[in-house]
Amino acid sequence: MSDIAALKQEKQQLIDKMLEMQKEFIEYEHNHGVTGKDYWASSEGLLVDYRQEYMDMANRVVDIAHEVVGSSRN
Repeated sequence: MSDIAALKQEKQQLIDKMLEMQKEFIEYEHNHGVTGKDYWASSEGLLVDYRQEYMDMANRVVDIAHEVVGSSRN
């Protein structure tokens, strides 16, 4: 597998995981409600590391996309 193919595969895996996280979040929100405090400062359950994990994956997806086409974020 080429480097580009491996990057594209990683990017797709991240996107799939992010979509699954979104589905879980929506289900959680519908069942429990989510306050701003829950979202920004939850200390237990689904939301503990949700924002950071999602943001890290989203940033990696952008980095991979740039790497694949040979551009940069800056």
